[in-house]
Amino acid sequence: MKNTKKTIRKDNIIMIRKKEDMELQHVCNAGNVKGEIVKRHFLYPDETFGKTTMCATIELPHGSTIAEHHHTCDAELYYLLDGEAVVTDNDDTHILHPGDIVFTGGGNRHSISNQSGKMVRFLAIILK
Repeated sequence: MKNTKKTIRKDNIIMIRKKEDMELQHVCNAGNVKGEIVKRHFLYPDETFGKTTMCATIELPHGSTIAEHHHTCDAELYYLLDGEAVVTDNDDTHILHPGDIVFTGGGNRHSISNQSGKMVRFLAIILK
């Protein structure tokens, strides 16, 4: 994904990016997404010195799921901001509330779904 958004920079390091300048990506029934999600990309891999492949907030409407997937060569962090999410961590299922976190890597797998009546919003960062 190419960064074409306006940023305020100092020495080629992003310092500030306003919400209105962040790229929105709508994903509907593609890849491991069942239903629809909206990603708000706030940093790009080149802006994190190659340490991440994704830094975004994700909106997960009622009935939508990011299906189970593995993290073998990377790791992913979810930090719940709003709503109530159902998360699988390998073979265990948990309910996450705002302020809860899940971290998956080392060949482990996870999924996240919204079975509540409210929007779920979370921070998602994939680390190399």
